[in-house]
Amino acid sequence: MARSSAGAVVAGLTVAALAAVGFLAFQAQAAPDRPARATASDSPGKTGEKAKGGKDASGKGKTGQEKAAAPVPAGSGTGQRVVYALGQKRVWLVGADGKATRTFEVTPSTADLKPGTYAVTSRSPQVVGSDGTPVEHVVRFHSLPGIVFGFSAAVDGSMPAPAANAKKTGGIRETRADGDAMWAFAAGGTKVVVVQ
Repeated sequence: MARSSAGAVVAGLTVAALAAVGFLAFQAQAAPDRPARATASDSPGKTGEKAKGGKDASGKGKTGQEKAAAPVPAGSGTGQRVVYALGQKRVWLVGADGKATRTFEVTPSTADLKPGTYAVTSRSPQVVGSDGTPVEHVVRFHSLPGIVFGFSAAVDGSMPAPAANAKKTGGIRETRADGDAMWAFAAGGTKVVVVQ
């Protein structure tokens, strides 16, 4: 009898220890230095879907609703397109139905870009920008002698305001989350409409 009750105690302790280890492993997966893995519903898609807690990939909170308040500029064409308003320093990703799936602010290039209709000419996953900053998700749509215009995100996430005496570059900077969305949306040949 003593031997079987000792065996039951050991079995009970083993089960309790395994349960405790499993619980601690679960907590470690969501620790601050090791965020929980994203699921398909958590990750931002082509349309800037919000992640858990109402935050989009940029972490700015309920930006989908905030950004939707900025209407697509009138006179920016029809169909699927990227619309860039120079005065507002804002971009819209517009679907074939004419509705914006995402809109966001950008840091403009230091070179003068004229309003007009362009198209995506080339893309690069990662390069060093003409200002020496490593950038990713480069979507180019226009060029002039010595200047190439395109959207990109700095790998370090920075979006500094261009200095008045800075070298003239065509880089239009986005946040990394907005750069991801642009990359997914603007394939080669996609129309880019620049308005004042």
